[in-house]
Amino acid sequence: MTPPNHTKGQPVQCACMTDAFAALPPELRPRPKKKSSLRKVTCPGCGLVYWTNRETDLCMECEKKGLAART
Repeated sequence: MTPPNHTKGQPVQCACMTDAFAALPPELRPRPKKKSSLRKVTCPGCGLVYWTNRETDLCMECEKKGLAART
């Protein structure tokens, strides 16, 4: 038996570690969990990146300052 060909410096990783369900047919694989209702937005007023479930993209501070009327 010959030793496996591995490149130097790269760790050996088992196929089961990359995708433990690769051998299963698609209908038997676990379903991905549904994401929450939050979405990642960037405030057009100040550029703040945050997660929200509100309809508007303005952050709370810009909304308080009245930037909603300008956009």
